[in-house]
Amino acid sequence: QLQASGGGLVQAGDSLRLSCATSGRTSSIYIMGWFRQAPGKEREFVAQIRWSGGTTSYATSVKGRFTISRDNAKNTVALQMNKMKPEDTAVYYCAAVLTPGGSYDSWGQGTLVTVSS
Repeated sequence: QLQASGGGLVQAGDSLRLSCATSGRTSSIYIMGWFRQAPGKEREFVAQIRWSGGTTSYATSVKGRFTISRDNAKNTVALQMNKMKPEDTAVYYCAAVLTPGGSYDSWGQGTLVTVSS
């Protein structure tokens, strides 16, 4: 199971840190990711990290501003968001890939992030 937290209301230019706690069979996690869904829009990929090795990738819109990291000992994944923009406003979801070569098949509940201008 995944539990996202850390959302809130911030101003443009501010920073915010989201966290995703994992439970259960964390040994079966291959990739952890963050997605977001803005009002009236489809859910989109934000960032992901390989549980083993830590390789990361980012959406173009957040590259250089957001950083995804993991703490294997605590079984948590964080998304540090800096220089936030109003267009970052969305519900953010953490998700996991549990099978090698598979798609995201485990999702947490969302946490709302609102960036005011």
